[in-house]
Amino acid sequence: MGSPEEDYNFVFKVVLIGESGVGKTNLLSRFTRNEFNHDSRTTIGVEFSTRTILVGDAAVKAQIWDTAGLERYRAITSAYYRGAVGALVVFDITKHQTYDVVDRWLKELYDHAEASIVVMLVGNKTDLAQAREVPREEAKMFADNNGLLFVETSALDSTNVEEAFETILKEIFYKVQKQKQRSSQSNTVSLASENPAITAPVQAERRPCCVAL
Repeated sequence: MGSPEEDYNFVFKVVLIGESGVGKTNLLSRFTRNEFNHDSRTTIGVEFSTRTILVGDAAVKAQIWDTAGLERYRAITSAYYRGAVGALVVFDITKHQTYDVVDRWLKELYDHAEASIVVMLVGNKTDLAQAREVPREEAKMFADNNGLLFVETSALDSTNVEEAFETILKEIFYKVQKQKQRSSQSNTVSLASENPAITAPVQAERRPCCVAL
């Protein structure tokens, strides 16, 4: 059977990074499958899921990679930064130590990814607001000072999860469109040279009518 996931114009690779336990896996599963697992286990290595959304008239397929936050897996996951055009740096608003190391995650990201990558800082677990340790204003100021997008989310009750992913995908898309306008004679579109994570329009894969589910 066919699937709408096969019908797209662009593919963007986005990575989720941050300390273990901040909710990266549940953010991924909430966005791609609308699921939340209270007993989710620590991610081992790297996992990824996809979801296609419309940005204007274009179908954008998000290929979202969930990278393990535990130190012993970081050597494995570092290779997966390559080719990423977007990143969500996630911390837990109820655990200040997960916010304190955001700088380190950003350094690792910029060491392995293209300088043009679109980055969003995500404060997760707003459903636990009574246990908040990281003031929203503090995190927002940090994001502004470092040129990052910013949002607070709850994977548990879905607050701002769609907004977070859609905002970063739209930002990547508009960046690609600007790049495309600047290099209109080129057949490929990328945020940086030789970036495999973005494909040019896939007109051949457009289907004329309905897709059976």
